[in-house]
Amino acid sequence: MSEAITESITPELSQLCRGYSSVAGHDEMCTADGDIRSHWHYLMQSLNGMGSGELQRRREEAWRLIRDNDVTYNIYGDMDSTSRPWKLDLVPLLIESEEWRNIEAGLMQRAELLNLVLLDLYGPRNLIKKGVIPPELVFSHPGFLNPCINMPILDSRALTFYAADLVRDASGQINVLSDRAQSPSGSGYALENRLVISRVLPSLFRDSHTHRLANFFRTSRHALNRLSPREGEEPNIVLLSPGPANEAYFEHAYLANYLGYTLVEGSDLTVRNNRVWLTTLEGLRPVDVILRRMDGAYCDPVELRGDSYLGVPGLTNVVRSGNVAVANPLGSGLLENPALISLLPELSKVLLGEELRVPSVPAWWCGDKLQCDYVLENLDRLVIKPVHPSIGFRFVFCAEMSKAKLEKLRQQIKAKPHLFVGQEAMTMSTVPILARDGLKPRHTVLRSFLVADEHDYMAMPGGLTRVSSEDNKLVVSNQAGGINKDTWVLATEPEKYVSLLSESRQARLAPDRGGEVPGRVADNMFWAGRYAERAESISRILRLVLQFIETGESEETQVFRRLLSTLTNQLTPYPYDSAAEDFNALEAEMMNVISGRMNPVSLTQTLFSLLRSVRSVRDRLSSDTWRIINLIDEELGSLRGISAQNLIDAMDEQDNLITALTAFTGLTLENMTRGRSWRFLDIGRRIERTLQISRLLQTTLIQESSEEDQILLSDSMLTIVDSLMSYRRRYRYGIKIPELLDLVIYDENNPRSLAFQLSKLERHIADLPQENESGSRNELERLTLETATLVRLADVNRLAQVNEDSGRRETLENFLNVLNTRLPALSDALTSTYFRTTETPHQLISLRSRVEQ
Repeated sequence: MSEAITESITPELSQLCRGYSSVAGHDEMCTADGDIRSHWHYLMQSLNGMGSGELQRRREEAWRLIRDNDVTYNIYGDMDSTSRPWKLDLVPLLIESEEWRNIEAGLMQRAELLNLVLLDLYGPRNLIKKGVIPPELVFSHPGFLNPCINMPILDSRALTFYAADLVRDASGQINVLSDRAQSPSGSGYALENRLVISRVLPSLFRDSHTHRLANFFRTSRHALNRLSPREGEEPNIVLLSPGPANEAYFEHAYLANYLGYTLVEGSDLTVRNNRVWLTTLEGLRPVDVILRRMDGAYCDPVELRGDSYLGVPGLTNVVRSGNVAVANPLGSGLLENPALISLLPELSKVLLGEELRVPSVPAWWCGDKLQCDYVLENLDRLVIKPVHPSIGFRFVFCAEMSKAKLEKLRQQIKAKPHLFVGQEAMTMSTVPILARDGLKPRHTVLRSFLVADEHDYMAMPGGLTRVSSEDNKLVVSNQAGGINKDTWVLATEPEKYVSLLSESRQARLAPDRGGEVPGRVADNMFWAGRYAERAESISRILRLVLQFIETGESEETQVFRRLLSTLTNQLTPYPYDSAAEDFNALEAEMMNVISGRMNPVSLTQTLFSLLRSVRSVRDRLSSDTWRIINLIDEELGSLRGISAQNLIDAMDEQDNLITALTAFTGLTLENMTRGRSWRFLDIGRRIERTLQISRLLQTTLIQESSEEDQILLSDSMLTIVDSLMSYRRRYRYGIKIPELLDLVIYDENNPRSLAFQLSKLERHIADLPQENESGSRNELERLTLETATLVRLADVNRLAQVNEDSGRRETLENFLNVLNTRLPALSDALTSTYFRTTETPHQLISLRSRVEQ
């Protein structure tokens, strides 16, 4: 169907559907005659009744929720930004309950079949012995992990999680395009889609009687509990992630929070005494089950992939010993080999005695001569896929290739046929998306998720619907900029509300959970605190310097020169020469401070480091805090747009940035539980604030100035540390250096004083877990006590005295020099005690790749 359907729909839908026309093939919303399908009528009538203005408002509300929750998908190879906001369309995909039951039954059968294939290929290998599966299809595939043969089976359904990418052909038949068995991603994004759309369209969602998703995640939790090798005890389950650079890192953190698991990276886990342990600040915690979100080969650099920096050295042997369970099992990536698709009909008959209920998109493995001949004869109308992404080849639509490129591909296939699969280029069905000028058709793929239940598999109702970003574009992928949808499986009556929150309450309140803070998490929280405080300090000084430039005082006062030195001496490797009379280089120096790409301590680089740190521990921060972090990210983007020509515009940006950074500090101070994560965040903040105040005192007060300049300098310094109003309320007769030092150094009631920071530090350090059981102070405690005592014993009158010969406050200078030496030492002691780095593991032997490159 290619004609507009306006004439075939009822008049009340004409506004929304005007001009909607699908491309050739099946359309999910409309029949071939252009009529709205019956199960779409209520949705379309409701959306049309809202009017274009209200629909746009709700679409923007959905985008705001996505942005506020920092729902992102990392794009590999994007030089401008690796993290993109999740794209969510307002119109869900609708599936009738009866049709879904048929799809669900077919998917359950397919999951059971692939589970049996997995058990056989890593066990007796009868399918190879009987000639059902060619041995080269298995043993040449990188997903087959030889060390995982004959691993213990902790559950009859070793394949705990499975996902299938579904497409509908022109006749309306559902087909499986590809199988996902390695570590299927997308279920967390599907849940987030549901939460956003149900908030934006609450009454419409409620009245549509949509099947809920919580039961799927409850079953997932039960499935993982069953895998635990320790029967009768509450298992300790972790979610193993490759880290923030992974494309689906948001989902890793999201699911860890939702399911109540600890989010870990490979460096957080260690193998001792043939068990896996979580290394925390409190010591080692046993791990019973690992929900992995990385490819199996990367999970163990000792026995699997020697160049992996992501895995846990020795993990494979612990699994082999039955002391830890991994879901999905190591080696399950073999099932993602597209060459298996052509064998599944026969495998279903052999293993299940049944025909496949849901067919696959036809595929031909070129490792079989007859199938290869077919592929080469029909090359121009097929999609060519690699058996595994590691061979350095992406799938291609041959119909879009030139004759020369097609011939080159033909030669590649002939040279190494076992590395390639040809698959039918099926025209996928279309589904409406809401554009600014109404509904538009886009090709769609539905990823459905299944989890092993006690006696069968359970499917998530619906799944993650993805649509192409452009009209007539057949590639449907988030990496290619695809758009996502919620998927509504329509029930005949309202479903009972179910939530995992009540079930996870005990896990959250369990007394031993609070100590499960890996050193990596503590490290990132510590540096998040430091970077946030450093950025605020830079921004406050920068705002004042820009005010001098704006008012024209920059060339008329030594105060400006001193403040500029305060900024550049602290923050740049090559500070600005404040004694120079030539100010031509001022704009360039200010741009270096604001956004110098080669300056590691510029304001934008500091903000980038802050964002990198918090995104590494996103599961530790609340959604409200993430809204503020997103504001900081937006301000970072604005600062990068500042040029020397509009330098003064950066002053307004400083106001916004300081407000956002202060909000971040306030939320973490008031809303975070006083656990280890928060404590390290605040330790970083206190150390950095102490350093910033100390350096500010060095550049503004050590060298004596004229009375007029000293008053202006002191006023500026108090403004930067946000203590000017406090000083004026306390001392009404003007600014005196001893009183200023008393407020900024000695007063423990002033949250911007040195004494206040060190008092907090003392309490934090005392609360940290200690390895020294003898009762004597360790290096960290000793340094903290010495530094705090130095400040408490300071005589502000002596510090304020000026040496008449040098014109400098030498006692203050010596005091600050000692302070600036001890603080980095304190930070180093903290790092060596709690943020230990492990030696990079190495394979003692070299394993030859099974796939020729």
